[in-house]
Amino acid sequence: MENTGNGKGKGESAGISRARFMAAAAVMGVGAAAGLPATGASASTPPSRSPSPSPSPSKSPSPRAAAEGDARGLTHRGVVYTVGAGETPGTAWSERRMRADVRAIADDLHADTVEVTGDGVERLNATASEVAGRGLHVWLQPTLGDVPEREILEHLAEAGRHGERLRKQGARVTLAVGCEFWLFVPGIVPGADVFERIDNLEKGNFDLAKVQKRLAAFTAKAAAVGRSVFRGRLSYAAMQDPTFENVDWNLFDIVGIDYYSYFPQRADYVRELRKFQRWGKPLAITEFGTCTFVGAPEQGGMGWSIVDYGKTPPEIKGNVVRSERVQAAYLTDLLDVFESMNLHAAMAFEFVTADAPHRPDKPLYDLDMASYAIVKPIKDRPDDPSSGWHWEPKEAFHAVARHYGRAGC
Repeated sequence: MENTGNGKGKGESAGISRARFMAAAAVMGVGAAAGLPATGASASTPPSRSPSPSPSPSKSPSPRAAAEGDARGLTHRGVVYTVGAGETPGTAWSERRMRADVRAIADDLHADTVEVTGDGVERLNATASEVAGRGLHVWLQPTLGDVPEREILEHLAEAGRHGERLRKQGARVTLAVGCEFWLFVPGIVPGADVFERIDNLEKGNFDLAKVQKRLAAFTAKAAAVGRSVFRGRLSYAAMQDPTFENVDWNLFDIVGIDYYSYFPQRADYVRELRKFQRWGKPLAITEFGTCTFVGAPEQGGMGWSIVDYGKTPPEIKGNVVRSERVQAAYLTDLLDVFESMNLHAAMAFEFVTADAPHRPDKPLYDLDMASYAIVKPIKDRPDDPSSGWHWEPKEAFHAVARHYGRAGC
């Protein structure tokens, strides 16, 4: 769930965070009126629409995939690290903070993979280099939104070239060409920006067949650009509803899914995830997680919706009860499922959400409750927008660290 906005490749982005975008999506009820599932929401009942035709999946796994399937547990255990301009200068990406965060991810979280995602080539490249320098696997996922296609593809190419340089130097690098293009790339769903696209989805002002055709065309372009600059393994982060985002996975080496389902029984997760293995390719969970309140797992990817961003400052709506334990339990339950299925990778979403500070003194303003991050930002002066801040680990951080540590990462 990364930054979108008006970044110009190497420059700074003034985009909105995907957290704010998803909050708007939830408030406007995307999916309900359009007949579509809410992005990343719990989906125990499949939608009634039939998917458009797609190439037949392989009948048997490739030798590489089969070899990975023989391994025990996940091949890569990681966390999402988002780079972006931030909503204020104090929460923007900084190299000093990034280096300290990557050190904590390696030494304390015991992750072996960092999904470096967001926009701004300089931020992406610096972070990817630091991750590689720590000996970790770089899952590089450049994402730029709400600019012309040409700029999005140029941004991808620049980041991909750096990924290839790192790979040639001996680093372990996977390139994901983007995330949920239908949300972030203009011209697929009608609308000049993400908010207009939300409105059109909510009102049903789109033609599904045309959306899927445009989505397929842009995904093919992005895959071609990725292949042209990067010689390692290629992936993409799709929403978990293949009925709407019907990706041609023949374009990629690794199937990538942003996964936010909730089921009371673990067997139901396995049943749902099996459908993404039918291509006989490694399956990576490119995002999974939940917010920090009682009932958050049932909200899936819509946990952001408990924040009223129409208020200044933003407020938590309703009688929400903070629970770090709920978040930790969901993450470890899902990790157990992924391990049992011997998946290729799983990246917990996310390490830190700087613009969602924790307010233990004022629950009404405790935006960290609506955060999927495994650490909580705490301001030195909570009521001062320009205040400095630091983060502290949540129970989820410690739970994931124990899991990854036992796995030998």
